[in-house]
This record gives sequence, structure tokens and C-alpha cells, in this order.
Amino acid sequence: MTKIIVYAVTAEEKPLVEAWASRHQVDVKLVTEELTVDTVDLAAGFDGVSTSQVPRIEEPIFSSLHDLGIQQIAQRSAGVDMYDLDQAKENGIIITNVPTYSPVSIAEYTLGTIIYLNRRLNNILPRTKAHNFSRSPEVRGRVLKDLTLAVIGAGHIGQELARIYSGLGGKVVAYDIAPDPAAEKYLSFVDSVEEAVAQADIVSLHMPLTKDNYHMFDADLLTQCKEGTILVNNGRGALVDTDALLAAIDSGHIASAALDTYEAEGPYVFKDWSDKTVEDERLKILINHPKILYTPHLAYYTDDAIKALVDGGLDSALEVIETGDAKNRVN
Repeated sequence: MTKIIVYAVTAEEKPLVEAWASRHQVDVKLVTEELTVDTVDLAAGFDGVSTSQVPRIEEPIFSSLHDLGIQQIAQRSAGVDMYDLDQAKENGIIITNVPTYSPVSIAEYTLGTIIYLNRRLNNILPRTKAHNFSRSPEVRGRVLKDLTLAVIGAGHIGQELARIYSGLGGKVVAYDIAPDPAAEKYLSFVDSVEEAVAQADIVSLHMPLTKDNYHMFDADLLTQCKEGTILVNNGRGALVDTDALLAAIDSGHIASAALDTYEAEGPYVFKDWSDKTVEDERLKILINHPKILYTPHLAYYTDDAIKALVDGGLDSALEVIETGDAKNRVN
């Protein structure tokens, strides 16, 4: 019987993994630890590996897996920027992801954060708790039908957001390196990121992270955004230069930001730090900034998404074991 070790399993994933294993007649071992140099030897005797984690995966993990006869790692998420894909390939390790699992989950969450900031709830709630019930420009919002949304990265998630937002009467422009003509019923494509942000009142990022778009939203591009822009990043943290964003917000050029991801989030996300000291000063600023809505990488987090991630990840692991390749291979 095929054997797969499943790292970083959560309590909610456990019954889903077991149900998948029963359907496919696969023997699975569930461990709560992430795949690290210290835990890679747990994979001895197994045919495949799956994990879901943010911390970096690089050498000597790949060579260790190769020596154990394992030829793949199935990541149970869309993002794979935690992997050194070149090192994996050099060691004969195929990395797979789950590129599409619940676009509507992230799109709905994104719209919620847009409404939160646009209707100035970041100002209204603390004023209300302080018993300040007065009206002022600080708590006056705008209607979405009057605001243009720029979607940067119009794949499955970006298109779903465009569909929902356009249904509220708002205009959507989008930039994507491979525009999908089918999306044009919800949005209008433009030729560059600069052209998109110049038109937009709200900018929402939905791209995977690559070497080419690292810190795409730097000081220069943020300056090209309209004054008073709301920036939403529910894509990958390193798409945005955090220091440049903080400067743009503090100067007033960017009105506010909703961030469900942060470029140095690895040590913190999906972990309970309530009884520990967060030492990352920038993260503490993001959490406490009155014009920033920071959440810890939870935009995807719905019942629908968790099942799709488990099934999709394990399907890819089994596909590589049985065929030597996978349709969701990323390297």
C-alpha cells in the first residue's frame, strides 16, 4: 500500500486527511510538526510527503528526501515562495501546489476589508469605544459604485473579486501578465500596473510572488497611486515594500491598507503567540497602526477551502507517486 507522511496537520485537517486516505486506499501518517531539517527523517519508509507551512524549505531538506527515495513535496496551499524551487529540482524533488481551492473565500474576505476601510470602521470603532458618538470627516465613508477598483493579478481570485465588486455597481480595471478575455464581462484590462493604479481608488493585489514582482509596490509605485488610495494585499507579503507602505500611509498619500499577509510573517502566522513576545518591530507597527487592518493570513480560511486544500494537496502527492509528474507541478 502507498504510504504518505502528512506534515503540519491541524486538528481540523485530521478527519479530512483520514477520509481522503480511506477513499484512495493510502496509508497516511499524520504529524503536527512542520517539515524541517530536524523532522525530515520522519519521512523514512514513505513514498510521498505533504505539508502546509510558511517557514522556508531548502537544503539540506531536499537532498535528505532524495536520499530517502522520495521524489515530491505536495504543498497544501497555492503559494510556494517558501520553497527554493531550483534546489528542489536539482535534487529531483517535484513541488506541487493547490492553485485553485476556494477563490470566493478570499474574494469575499477582500471585499469585507475594503468595506471596513472605506466605511472608516477603523476610525468609527475606537471612537465609539471612547464614547465619542459625533460625526466628522474621519468617520464619513464613500459608496463603492463611485470608486474604481484595480485588481493586480486577475486570476481565479482576482476575477471572483471583480465579479462581486462589479455586481455592487463599481468599476474594475485590472492588470495581469496573461489577461483572460473571459474576465472582460466584469473588468477592463490595462497594459501596465502603473496605468491601473493611476485610475484606482482601491488597489487589491492577487499575484503569486516571483523574482520579478518582489517589492513591486515600492516607494515609486506607491507614489503613482492616487492620493487617498486604499491598498489591499491578500496575495503575498513581499509584493509590498512594508517600509515604503508605512511611509506612504504616514504621509497621507495612501489613506489606509488591509494586509492579510506580511513579508516577514514566517515565524508568526498560524501560531499562537499570545504568551510570547513578538520581536518584529514592523509587525507590531502593522498590528497597532490606526490606518492598517492587519490579519494573519486568514483570508482563505473557510470550511470549503480547508477541504479543497487537503484533497488537492494529497491528490497531487499521489499523482507524482503513481505517474512521476503532476499537473500542478511548479518546478
